[in-house]
Amino acid sequence: MGRHPLSLLIVVLSLMLLPYGYTWKEYRIRRSIDLSAANPLISDTKLPTDLVPSGYSLFLHPLLEKSTFAGHINITMVCAKSTNQITLHAHHDLSVDELDLAVIRMDDDSKIPIRRVDRVPKKPLLVIYFHDVLTVGVSYEVRLKFNGNIWENVEGIFEGRYKQQSNSAGSEATGTESEGVIEAEEHTFVSTYFRPHNARRVFPCFDEPAYKVPFNVSIVRPRTHHILFNTELERTEELSPTDSKHVIDVFKRTPPMSTFTFGFLVSDLQEVPSMSDEKDDERMKPAIRIWARRDFQKNVADVQQRVKLALNKLQEYWGVELPLEKLDVVALPGFSYVKPADNWGLIVFKESELMRGYYNLAQELVYQWLGSWITPHWWSDAHVNKAIAGFLSADTAIKIDGGDEFEGKYPMTILYSIYYEFSKRYPHSRITAMKQETTCSKTELVLRMLNYTLGEETFRRGLQKFIQHREYKTFYGDDVWEALTKQAHLDQRLCESATVNDVVNSWITKDRIPMVKVVRSYENRSATITQRLYLRERPHDVPEQDKMLWWIPIVVVTQDRLNFGNISTVKWMKQVREVKLEELPGPDKFIIVNPEEIGPFPVNYDERNWNLLATFLQKEESRTMIPVYTRAKLLHDAWNLAYAGDLSFGTAFNMTLFMKYERNHLVWNPVFTLIDHIGRHIDMSAVHKKFEMYVRTLLTPLYEELVINQQENEEMWKANLRSLAKNFLCRAGYKPCIEEAQRAFKKWMDSPEPDAGNPVANQYICPVFKWGTREEWEFGLQRVINFPESRVKSERTYLLKTLAGCPSQPFKIDRLLNIMVLEDNGNFTDNDISLIFKMLSGGSSGYSTLFNFLKNNWDSIKLRFKDRESLWDNMINSATGLFTTQEGYDMVSQLYVQHQGEFGTAEHIIEKSLKNIKEETKWSDENLPVIEKWLDSFLASNGVADQKFLG
Repeated sequence: MGRHPLSLLIVVLSLMLLPYGYTWKEYRIRRSIDLSAANPLISDTKLPTDLVPSGYSLFLHPLLEKSTFAGHINITMVCAKSTNQITLHAHHDLSVDELDLAVIRMDDDSKIPIRRVDRVPKKPLLVIYFHDVLTVGVSYEVRLKFNGNIWENVEGIFEGRYKQQSNSAGSEATGTESEGVIEAEEHTFVSTYFRPHNARRVFPCFDEPAYKVPFNVSIVRPRTHHILFNTELERTEELSPTDSKHVIDVFKRTPPMSTFTFGFLVSDLQEVPSMSDEKDDERMKPAIRIWARRDFQKNVADVQQRVKLALNKLQEYWGVELPLEKLDVVALPGFSYVKPADNWGLIVFKESELMRGYYNLAQELVYQWLGSWITPHWWSDAHVNKAIAGFLSADTAIKIDGGDEFEGKYPMTILYSIYYEFSKRYPHSRITAMKQETTCSKTELVLRMLNYTLGEETFRRGLQKFIQHREYKTFYGDDVWEALTKQAHLDQRLCESATVNDVVNSWITKDRIPMVKVVRSYENRSATITQRLYLRERPHDVPEQDKMLWWIPIVVVTQDRLNFGNISTVKWMKQVREVKLEELPGPDKFIIVNPEEIGPFPVNYDERNWNLLATFLQKEESRTMIPVYTRAKLLHDAWNLAYAGDLSFGTAFNMTLFMKYERNHLVWNPVFTLIDHIGRHIDMSAVHKKFEMYVRTLLTPLYEELVINQQENEEMWKANLRSLAKNFLCRAGYKPCIEEAQRAFKKWMDSPEPDAGNPVANQYICPVFKWGTREEWEFGLQRVINFPESRVKSERTYLLKTLAGCPSQPFKIDRLLNIMVLEDNGNFTDNDISLIFKMLSGGSSGYSTLFNFLKNNWDSIKLRFKDRESLWDNMINSATGLFTTQEGYDMVSQLYVQHQGEFGTAEHIIEKSLKNIKEETKWSDENLPVIEKWLDSFLASNGVADQKFLG
């Protein structure tokens, strides 16, 4: 079965910088609305609808010194259906006083007799039973007392600490955590994180997004602290005559809101002084305040201005102001959670998240509109909420400063990740939470597609229509698509018989994406366009793939009219297999379908059109007439289609010839992944050496040019591109890189205390372990063996990964395996051994050496792993599952026959390996001759600077 780049790149990620282009995707997937947490709630049993809440009156007393809290709550509700019970959410960690509990009938203030109170086993529910049935239409109030613990983990109410310089030590801002600072004072805070269903950990409630009701809230605080809440402070009261250290803050009544948007922060953080005119601040609605520790304030001095700018852009987009009196934005020190706490009117960030850019800020602001003000009715629509927020926040950042923080990577990295995931035989490996995230990413790309195809103005007016009359209410995903449909019909951007629901559902209800193929009839100046399921992994045996059809917009740019600024849909493939295009240019002119990745799908062409494109891109004067995104798309599509078996590798390699002249980092973005992927696939074949020479020829001029032109204050993308090119060249044996790495490594070897710390930058370790001497590698091994307990464990893990994953010489790997497996060295845990097996699966030198080690030491290994089934299974998987040639198949098959019946729990693993290798062997037999022929021709006409490389 074919392996996709993201799975293979796990090894590469461990050994070098995150591959260029994946940085942004990895970063953005951690944003608010945690779909992995919300996903299990989709199937959660909803509360009975017999009673509907109408308001909360809440008193909370956090006891910072005891890490506990206490409180009481009055919940008013209307009886909608006849019932003799009230069911509320209350987490098992929350202690509710079941004896001191009352239910009042509001119209006559009478007390309702309670039969019993139950906590439901294994469910976070509190049920109050009555002797008599409640009266429909009458309001009731439940009065409860409770207490619970304040945790350090970010669920419900949590506490934290931070240090900063005392005033006596001076107030000069450092901009960093003040660890080790003389006279550092410890400060405490208490805050909340209620998404998606943690309000029930703090007070009994109707903890579902659809219940949006107002809160009256009072919270006790130390006099040394202040409280930020969803709404403004109304007044402060004394707690008691005997308590001089605490007071009660009473806040203005909140608007109707879901429990998950409730939030507060008790701290002594300080407001960051505004950089704008006071009169401007007074006019600004909502009033924006930024909070941070004193030592960090200079780092967030411009945040208020950035929030204002993003807020204004979003208000222009939505056409309606955010109905908040104030918006507090907090840089919280020691906040470990990866997602901000985006409460209504109060957004809490970890400090590093506020340092630069507009995307983070814009996304949290979008959630104030869509999430807090207007809320998904149930968790099944959370991905639509997140997709809209992702699209609009990126759009806002791009409109403000061109999206500098993306370095041009949006939306390509999201796109590439779903291309790889949805083209697998089994997307997500049946991991449901991952499915929610990728479905959200795909929905975001579909929104981008609609923004293009319906037109930006129609799309914006449609979203405005969607939020109208939904203030403080909830929505379903279909409400979004219906509003867009109405506006598209009104603006005549979509025919009356079609709906946006039809378009969207064809995309987001399938864990798949389509591939479009364009075959031109050059004499007739026409083309036949077909669609089918896109699959990279083999075999292409997905059930019912012939029935899968999408609504696909066909956008075409022709060589005789290279106008990428005025793109309109020529026609829609309305879930049909085939359409015709007419009036195309002559046979000497190319066409491009789906330019700028307007839709999330790859496009294949007939060979002639591909070659016309390849020729055009090689000419300096014409290459830049095709925009960067489209150049990247053409390259990315060609290689992936070839890997999938839909395009000749000769044609795909032709599409890389223009890279000799290309210097844009976005076009290079997919190249590193594709080089890595193809290189690993052909690793065991004789073609690999020629492929490596091709890579050297491709990357050496790029890298050396970037080195020559290096400047102190250059753009970040240049540094990233240079670093990636260097890493790949290092792996290919580039002498200047290896020599530089060995010089750095020697400083460590000459150190009088080598186990005290690692003075070598990570980028140097892998080249030394791969190309260096036995002595250098052995030195690294001893550092792992003698690693002190006091040092950071991740440093040891990195060393272990590189010791196994980098070397190409079998003797180094054999030495490691002998120590860890046969000698059963006590310095290595079972987790270490599993990690080594995983690292060895990254290249043929690793897994073939592991295979031979297994074959030659079968009896000893079986004895060692007799009671360690997990290790045995991991070893069989890594040692047998990655071969791609007939030679590899024969080796694994021989081992299987020789030890049939002895594999135990790994029997099914080796059987699966044999099936996969057979499939990969077919791929190799079909493609290696084509690749070799093209490489021979290329290398014959291009000088290869072999004198610059080892090996």
